[in-house]
Amino acid sequence: MADNQSTQPKVILHWLEKSRSQRVVWLLQECKGLDWDVKTYKRQPNQLAPPTLKEVHPLGKSPAISVESSKLSKPLVLAESAAIIEYLCDHFAPHLVPTRYRDGEDGQVGGETESWLRYRFYMHYAEGSLMTLLMLTLFADNISNGPSVPWLIKPLTRLIGNQVYSLFLTPNHKTHFGFLNSQLASSPDGGRYLCGNELTAADILMSFPLIAGKSKIDRAEYPKLAAYMDLLESHEGYQASIKKIEEISGEPFKAML
Repeated sequence: MADNQSTQPKVILHWLEKSRSQRVVWLLQECKGLDWDVKTYKRQPNQLAPPTLKEVHPLGKSPAISVESSKLSKPLVLAESAAIIEYLCDHFAPHLVPTRYRDGEDGQVGGETESWLRYRFYMHYAEGSLMTLLMLTLFADNISNGPSVPWLIKPLTRLIGNQVYSLFLTPNHKTHFGFLNSQLASSPDGGRYLCGNELTAADILMSFPLIAGKSKIDRAEYPKLAAYMDLLESHEGYQASIKKIEEISGEPFKAML
C-alpha cells in the first residue's frame, strides 16, 4: 500500500511581521487535515518587507503561500490575501463558505442565499474598500504625528492631516462603520457574524482591518460593530494563531498598529 502521507499537499505560509498575513494563520488552523508550516520574515528598518520575499513572489509581498504536492512539478505560489483564502477554502475548508443556493434553485440567477451573497461581498470589501480606508488613515496619522516628521514642520503637517480627516476620512469612517454596524444588526438568522451564525472565511479576512483599526471606531456609536470586533479578537482560532506565531518566532506578537 502506498504511503498516503507522501501524496498529501503541504502549504508553506510566508509570514511577515506586522502584516496582513496573520489572518492566513487563523485560516490555516481551520483547514481540516492539512499539513502546513510557516516561514517568518522580519521588516527592514525602513519598515519595508525584506528582499528575500521577492524570491517567493515577484511582488515581494506577504502573505504568500507555496503549495507543494507530488502532483506538481514545482510549488504553486499564490499571493494576495483573498485569493489565498479562497484557494484554501476551495480545497481544504469548504465549511467556511456559506451554502451558495437555496434549495431547488441551484445555478439560477437570484437563487443565491443571503449568507453567500454577503460572503462574496465581504471577500472583496475587506481588501478593496475597508483596507484602503485604513491605509489612508494610517498615512494621515503619520503625516500628522509620525516619528519621522521634524518637529519644526509638525504644526504644518498636523494641519494637513487634520484637513484630510475633516474632508475625507471622518465622513468615510462614519459611512463604513455605520454600514457595518447595520449589517451586523441584520445578519441572517440573527447571527453574530457578518454572514450569519457561523464563522466564515470572510469574517477571518475582515478581522485584520477591524482589529488593526479598532482605535478609530467609537464603541458607543457602533455597538454591534464593537461586539463583533470583540468576538473576532476573542475567538479561539484567532488567539491560537497569535500563540502559534509567538512559538515560531520566539517574539511577542505585534499587530500592524
